[in-house]
Amino acid sequence: MRLSKIDPRTPPEPSRPRRAVAASASPTPSRRVFLLSATAAAAAVAAGLVPRLVRPAQADDARRASAPEQFEVAYSDAEWRKRLTPGQYEILRQEGTERPYSSPLNDEHRAGTFACAGCALPLFSSRTKFDSHTGWPSFWTPLAHAVGTRSDTTFGMVRTEVHCRRCGGHLGHVFDDGPKPTGLRYCMNGLAMTFNPQAA
Repeated sequence: MRLSKIDPRTPPEPSRPRRAVAASASPTPSRRVFLLSATAAAAAVAAGLVPRLVRPAQADDARRASAPEQFEVAYSDAEWRKRLTPGQYEILRQEGTERPYSSPLNDEHRAGTFACAGCALPLFSSRTKFDSHTGWPSFWTPLAHAVGTRSDTTFGMVRTEVHCRRCGGHLGHVFDDGPKPTGLRYCMNGLAMTFNPQAA
């Protein structure tokens, strides 16, 4: 019989793995998809589609970093220190924050205008002031062309910083929990402003 020719003590010859044979014969679908995707991505880069999606944001960031804001009223740091009290300097030029309920302007209820303590630009009308119960003078809108804003990411938060449009002095922050009609709360440091009462 043929079976008698096989020695049972001899182990069978190992068979070649089928996957290895299949891989060497032709590309698998996953490899084909990968090659097509890589080719498409390379074509998109060559055509300029990807740079158009990425470059504007990078260019804007670089432009902002290299070109600081220019203000109509600008003094050296030494000059600002001469013109302002230590408290005003800390807030307006170093973006500090006064203690809540420490400013007399929080309790100012007369008719008049709140102006920048750095350059005297009128910032807010008393008609837009309200009691936010936060301890800082609060307004639901500034006067036209009075303030500027920028993103503030200090202390691990994303806030909107408010500064004087003319001298760049830091005033405070604006939040979206204010009253109607704007729904905004311009939370200002009293030391950053002066008050000019309205003539009777």
